[in-house]
Amino acid sequence: MKTTTSKSILAALALAVIAGPARADDATEALGWYGGLNLGQSLATIDNERIANTLASEGFIQTQIRKDTRDLGFKLFGGYQLNRQFALEGGYFDLGKFNFTATTQPPGTLEGKAKFKGVNLDAVGILPFTDKFSAFGRAGVQYAKTKASFKGSGAVRVVNPDRSEKGANYKVGAGLQYALTPQLGLRAELERYRMKDAIGNKGDVDLASLGVIYRFKAAPVAYTPPAPATAPVAAPAVAEAPPPPVLPPPPARGPLTLSADSQFDFDQATVKLEGKRALDQFALDLKGSNYQRITIKGHTDRLGSTEYNADLSSRRADAVKSYLVESADIPSDRIEARGMGESEPLTRPGECDDRIDQGLADLIACLQPDRRVEVETFLSQ
Repeated sequence: MKTTTSKSILAALALAVIAGPARADDATEALGWYGGLNLGQSLATIDNERIANTLASEGFIQTQIRKDTRDLGFKLFGGYQLNRQFALEGGYFDLGKFNFTATTQPPGTLEGKAKFKGVNLDAVGILPFTDKFSAFGRAGVQYAKTKASFKGSGAVRVVNPDRSEKGANYKVGAGLQYALTPQLGLRAELERYRMKDAIGNKGDVDLASLGVIYRFKAAPVAYTPPAPATAPVAAPAVAEAPPPPVLPPPPARGPLTLSADSQFDFDQATVKLEGKRALDQFALDLKGSNYQRITIKGHTDRLGSTEYNADLSSRRADAVKSYLVESADIPSDRIEARGMGESEPLTRPGECDDRIDQGLADLIACLQPDRRVEVETFLSQ
C-alpha cells in the first residue's frame, strides 16, 4: 500500500529554528513537562498498479477497484521543553485503517485492509513569533506495527490472508501552536509517517490534525539572595586622617514605583494608561528641580527563567524611559534604564513558599510586590 507525496511538510520544517536563549513568562514557567492529544484525518493512496500486477501474475484481469483512503487518526504525546526553541517529544499514534476491493475477470473479488499504529520519539524545533504564537517543525523516529488482511471470493483465492510487519522508520512534521494561557494551548499540524504495508512495499501515511497541549505546573525555584561582596579596606596613612565618606546626593523627589501587574499588560512591555498618568505627574513634580540623572529599574518576581526575567525587566524599564523622553521632553542621556530581573525582590526568601500547595494563582499574588518598575531622581553635585 503506497501513500501520497506532500512536499509541504518538508518545506515547512524550515520554519523551525533551534537557536537563541531560553525564555519564560514572568509569572509562570513555560518550560518543563507537557502532554496532549491530537485528532485529525489520515490519508493514504492505494497502489492500484501493484494490486493489478499481483492479480495478473495469478491469471486475473482487474476490471474495477473501490478504495477507502481516509480515516480518523490520533496521537497521544508527552514531552519536555528544554528552552523556548527546543523540545523532545514522544507518544503513541494510531493512523487508522484503509481498504480496497478489486473486481476481477474471471469473476471474483480481492479485498484488502491495513492498520497502522506505533510509538515515536521526535526532536522539535520551535520558532516563536510572539509570546503566545509560534511555528514548529519536528523530525524523529517511529516504531510501528502494520496489520494487513486479505480476503478473496469467487475465482480469487488468498493463501496467506493475515500478515503483519514491525519496524522502525522516520517521521517528519510541521505546525503552528497558540498559548491560550501559560498552561493550555492549541496546535494544528501536518505529519508524515514512513511505513511498511506488510506486503513488501514502503510508503507514507499523512496525518493532518488539531490538538490541545497542557503544560504541567513546575515547582518554582526558591530565591537565594547573593552574599554581599566585601570590599577591601585600605589602611590610612599614619600622618593623615581618613577622608570623610562621600554620600550620594539626596533625591529630588521620592521614588515612584509602578506595579507591573497594574501598569503593564500581562507579559508585555507597553505602559498602560494608569502608568502614563503616574509618569505625567512624576514629570510635573520634576519641573524646576536641579537634578543630575533619573534612574529607572525594572524588576520581576522569581518565577520563570533568569534570562527571560532579565529581558522582560529591561524592556519595561526601556518603555518607561521612552515615555518620559517623548512625553516630558526629558533628555535621553539623563535617564539610565536597566533591568534587574529577579535579583532585588521585596518579598523575603521563603515568604511565599507555603502558597505553592494552594495553587499557582495564590503564589503569583503573594509575589506581586516583586513585579515593579522604580523611577528615582538624583540632585546635581
